[in-house]
Amino acid sequence: MKLNLLTVVVPLSVLVIVVLSEKNSRPDNVRIGAIFSFGTINGRVAKIAMKAAIEDVNSDPRILGGRKLVLFTHDSNYSGFLGIIGGLQFLETDTVAIIGPQASGMAHILSNLANELHVPMLSFTALDPSLSSLQFPYFLQTAPNDLYQMTAIADMVSYFGYKEVVAIYTDDEQSRGTITALGDKLAERRCKISYKAILSPEAFATCEEIMNQLVKVSLMESRVIVVHAFAVVGLKVFELAQRLKMDNGYVWIATAWLSTVLDSSPVSGDSAKSIQGVLTLRPHTADSTRKKAFESRWKKLSNGSIGLNPYGLYAYDTVLMIANAVREFLERGGIISFTNDPILSSLGQGVLNISALSKFDAGKQILANILATNMTGLTGQIAFHPDKSMIRPSFDILNVIGEGYKQIGYWCNYSGLSTVPPEILYNKAPNRSSANQQLHGVMWPGRTTVKPRGWVFPHNGRPLRIGIPDRVSYKAFISEDEKTNEIHGYCVDVFLAALKLLPYVVPHEFILFGDKHKNPSYSELVNLITTGVFDAAVGDIAIVTNRTKIVDFTQPYIESGLVVVAPLRKLSSSAWAFLRPFTAPMWVVTGAFFIMVGVVVWILEHKINDDFRGPPKKQLITILWFGFSTMFFAHRENTVSSLGRMVLIIWLFVVLIITSSYTASLTSILTVQQLAPSIRGIESLITSNDRIGFQVGSFAEDYLKEEINIAKSRLVPLGSPEEYADALKNGSVSAIVDERPYMELFLSNHCKFQVVGQEFTKSGHLKETPL
Repeated sequence: MKLNLLTVVVPLSVLVIVVLSEKNSRPDNVRIGAIFSFGTINGRVAKIAMKAAIEDVNSDPRILGGRKLVLFTHDSNYSGFLGIIGGLQFLETDTVAIIGPQASGMAHILSNLANELHVPMLSFTALDPSLSSLQFPYFLQTAPNDLYQMTAIADMVSYFGYKEVVAIYTDDEQSRGTITALGDKLAERRCKISYKAILSPEAFATCEEIMNQLVKVSLMESRVIVVHAFAVVGLKVFELAQRLKMDNGYVWIATAWLSTVLDSSPVSGDSAKSIQGVLTLRPHTADSTRKKAFESRWKKLSNGSIGLNPYGLYAYDTVLMIANAVREFLERGGIISFTNDPILSSLGQGVLNISALSKFDAGKQILANILATNMTGLTGQIAFHPDKSMIRPSFDILNVIGEGYKQIGYWCNYSGLSTVPPEILYNKAPNRSSANQQLHGVMWPGRTTVKPRGWVFPHNGRPLRIGIPDRVSYKAFISEDEKTNEIHGYCVDVFLAALKLLPYVVPHEFILFGDKHKNPSYSELVNLITTGVFDAAVGDIAIVTNRTKIVDFTQPYIESGLVVVAPLRKLSSSAWAFLRPFTAPMWVVTGAFFIMVGVVVWILEHKINDDFRGPPKKQLITILWFGFSTMFFAHRENTVSSLGRMVLIIWLFVVLIITSSYTASLTSILTVQQLAPSIRGIESLITSNDRIGFQVGSFAEDYLKEEINIAKSRLVPLGSPEEYADALKNGSVSAIVDERPYMELFLSNHCKFQVVGQEFTKSGHLKETPL
């Protein structure tokens, strides 16, 4: 009897152990956590959307095979400290993933813990570009991070033709990284942040502090202002700016926080008035049947307490990403388990109970599954690039009008600004050319459709510093009067005439650049604009390809190109000058034709015409006389035969042409001093080994060396027209290569030289003023 009892108990015990083991390895509930400040707009929207996603996942047994996805939330209540505490609590309680935190400051700290404990963290609001780095492998941004939003703003600034912006932002970790990214993207477009107005973080920013910063901003030159802050601070900025009358002439660009406010909570009264004409961005989510169905559900889900914004859609999709990653892991036989970290266990329990933190054994595989996501969610196509960033980042561009907004276009990383939805552009080849960038019309602050200039002369600013080349030659273009120290010349006259056409005064000062011993390097002058030494330069500065890459130029006002000037040898006059119109072969051929015509007419006439008869000697003299006398139309013999007359008519027409050409050429030789150059153009210079002169400071030297491959040893720098003339006369150079305007001035005083050949720069060069 004892034996039988034993045989029953042992198998039953084994069965119980197996069942319990299976139950422990395949838990009924899968825990995920969420850390948000649920009093904020995004916190409230995210909470509703995540609960809806949890319900949808749990209602479909195909996703987790009957298991339940359980969401635990923690309200950080605007406190970074409380957010970190919430993260630690989740890491103690076998959580497979954490959604959040909401702010980047908390994300930087909790990401280090996630790295150690292998718990994936997914956030659609902590979008600091630095969080996407390899330093935080377990932190994923499930919405386009702020790098792309700043790229969109930089493209907008460039599209509207502005060069400087003022950034107003709160002094927190996320805003600092975002504004740094904005500065980088503006620099790529040759724009910049001219001033940064830094505000205290949301909890500490006061109206007095904001007002003080806005007063400083109003004194700045730039009127293009980018506001990056949380909603509470951002709306305060606009309300106080309205009091300071900072509307007409200003361009206000708000980051996505403003579109979140407009979508989720009604704006009225002073707040609505203060944001009229503001441009803002909103993460773009493609239209779909699922999205429309969720939007229809939203009023019921939220009880009408708050409107849906794109971050609610991202919250929903983030839950689905986690659920699908867990499902794929379990379908492959994975086991959700946690083990104590020996390093943390060695610290003991203590007051903080650090030893309770456990490592998620499947965290690495769950992370890999999330990164391999390729599905269509409420926001559209969901997938990640190898650098963990979301694919196809895009934004809607909105213009605030009344109590709502008008969409004026889109931005996507694929093709930049467009009035066509990104989904259509993805089916075409990418095109980021400036001609392809388009937006609809904007209603600017002050209710005007006229684009603001974007800048004014600041009250506390300085005059424009205009660089002037201090030339020692060709001073007719630009120079300084040694007695009065005034700058004058053709280039300055053009500049001052242009200033008179402006509807406002432009304070400026001319600053000479050069050592007064030789012409300055124009390339160095242009480079000093890029380094901020000068704000602009005025002078006879040629458009050269490498210069156009670093500065902008005005419309050209002098046509220019490189030409060759060479000395000419004078042809001596003599008594035989009358032979010069024709060459020796031409004279021989002409004489032979005269004789041949006389013979032909004699053959046709001597049988029937007495004038061509007689002794042989007489007939020979008649042939020669008749032929050569036609040169002067002095022949006395009459022609009788029809053929003879036809030959004579044709020949007399030829004689008329020959005599006319001869007379014109001889007249030119006898009345005009004829000069002949020894150099025929740039081609003859290239094939020879002759030395070539060029003007000091001109781009001609680099052009000859780099474009035409003339050896540097053949090039001779010359500093003035006098040096040009001396070098050409004494033979130290065979020719001068310089720009046409300089050569025209040179030749007006030196008549023994001339331009030979054609201009030979590839695309021509023009004189203008760089800015």
